[in-house]
Amino acid sequence: MRIILKILAMPFVVALTIFGALFAFIMFLSWWVFALVSFLVGILGVISFFTNEVFDGCVLLILAFLVSPFGLPAVVEWIADKLDDLNYTLKDFITS
Repeated sequence: MRIILKILAMPFVVALTIFGALFAFIMFLSWWVFALVSFLVGILGVISFFTNEVFDGCVLLILAFLVSPFGLPAVVEWIADKLDDLNYTLKDFITS
């Protein structure tokens, strides 16, 4: 019975390995884009914050935080780490 589960787990290991590598590559490329966008939106937010458009400035600063390396990219990195942990768990199950 255990051998059947190991055979069923193999395609998931292959898919997670390929998906994890592709996901890491896309994450690496998007980090640069998000850092640049965060910088530009942050500057626009500060400028509009001090030109009597406080609401627009706050919205732009929140958007700058979301696309900064501490916002959405951090959430994506956490998800990628969890998928990698799942991949290693399945590999350990197959080899044991």
